[in-house]
Amino acid sequence: MTQPFTRSSALLVLALALAGCTSVGSQKTAPPAVAYSVSPAAERAEAARVQTLRAVPDWRFQGRVAVSNGRQGGSGRIDWDQQGPMYQVQLSAPVTRQSWVLQGDGAGGGRLDGLGDGPRDGADARQLLLEATGWDVPVAQLPDWVRGLVLAGVDENGLQRDADGRPRHLQQDGWDVQYMEWYPAQNGNPALPRRMEASRGAARVRVVIDQWDLPQA
Repeated sequence: MTQPFTRSSALLVLALALAGCTSVGSQKTAPPAVAYSVSPAAERAEAARVQTLRAVPDWRFQGRVAVSNGRQGGSGRIDWDQQGPMYQVQLSAPVTRQSWVLQGDGAGGGRLDGLGDGPRDGADARQLLLEATGWDVPVAQLPDWVRGLVLAGVDENGLQRDADGRPRHLQQDGWDVQYMEWYPAQNGNPALPRRMEASRGAARVRVVIDQWDLPQA
């Protein structure tokens, strides 16, 4: 008799499939904590950057992601497509040619495709992913954090900014978020993160963005 596809087997499939993918560079650490004095000009520039990004509801990026829970993890390619509050995230393992797609409805719910027992739906996308794979990923917060934006209306602690006024470290919703590298403002687009990490206890999500597709506001 065929055994049911459980959370543990889903985790095993994902871990094995992603284990052979390109590393995101986990040996690199965040820059040392430095207290920067942010000038008024930098504050104005950062406010303009935030305003510009908030005015662009549709965007996309391609890159690499590494996810771990302290015991198991893996890395692979990530393709994030945001259309207003709706998003579609594709995680792929080039070695095995397997892929998983997570779609969000903008209200917290999600649908996960690519598992052995068929699609799964849930009212909480983060919980859905956690139950299916064993990985804790801040799905609802990443659309802001990955663009270097502080969540609106949510208390933040320990916010540190770099000399250009951009976030370099903050704590929100129980997560510790760090920015290691940025793309400079260019071609009419504002500065955007290139490498960032979110962690919560043993859960860790590292993202390296290879390409941004951001329509100019």
